[in-house]
Amino acid sequence: MHVEYREEPCRTALNRVKGMPFEWSLNPYMGCVHRCTFCYVRAFEQRADRPSDHRYGTSIRVKTNIASVLREHLARRSWAGEPIAIGAATDPYQPAEGRYRLTRACLEALRDASNPFSIITRGPLIVRDAELLAEASRRADVSVTFSVPTVDDDVWRTTEPGTAPPRQRLRALKTLVDAGVRASVGMAPLLPGLSDGSEQIERVVAAAREAGACGIWANLLYLKPGTREHFLECLARDWPELLPAYEQLYARRAYLVRSDSEPARAEVRRLARAHGIRDRRPEPLRPQPRDEQLSFLSA
Repeated sequence: MHVEYREEPCRTALNRVKGMPFEWSLNPYMGCVHRCTFCYVRAFEQRADRPSDHRYGTSIRVKTNIASVLREHLARRSWAGEPIAIGAATDPYQPAEGRYRLTRACLEALRDASNPFSIITRGPLIVRDAELLAEASRRADVSVTFSVPTVDDDVWRTTEPGTAPPRQRLRALKTLVDAGVRASVGMAPLLPGLSDGSEQIERVVAAAREAGACGIWANLLYLKPGTREHFLECLARDWPELLPAYEQLYARRAYLVRSDSEPARAEVRRLARAHGIRDRRPEPLRPQPRDEQLSFLSA
């Protein structure tokens, strides 16, 4: 697949977010070569009148100046040091990061400002920044979530064609945990009939426990316009026998009703308790108390 990389400066580094558990997001890139069939960003692309079908992920915007713009924002007297979510709209550790290192440059800015942040990624490339993430964790609250919805090779290859293998992501998680960084697993999205069964969930939970995950959570697939059309088209191609069930489950709605979504979430919670998933970092890194931190920075 040919991918076009468009090097374009940005005017702002941070985006204010509504309806999410965080208020600010940071995305060094726009567009993602992972090409996950279920990606919710496809819905945003359709609303912006950009391709949300198979063409999504063939054109990546590279925000070449984002780190310097971020530093300017963090230095404002009006900035209150609020938590920032990295990777909400595109993976910050997709292959482009290997060349451009924009995510790393942004992490350096956040570390220097002692600003809290979280990362969600499917990219094992993050291990290159393990030491930097450890440094940042000593100054502010830092967390990393690896998206691992399945460890089934067939489901992974078919629905996440441009991503690294799930167990490679879990090895990356172990590297971060061993470095003292808080890292967890997000099973998102679970796909009805494909990855939401008790056996499939337990395989992920067991693998997460073995890797040392500090926590695990799950969300079920949701299909907004843009994502819906592409996902159902792929489902009809790859698992046509499941198409009628999906059309019924998601009839005239983007989200599953609670009675359909809660059993899988509850199973994840049950299995997490059974396998003893919790923060087991040998040397957990946490920010120093404010007065100690000030004396450290002025030393």
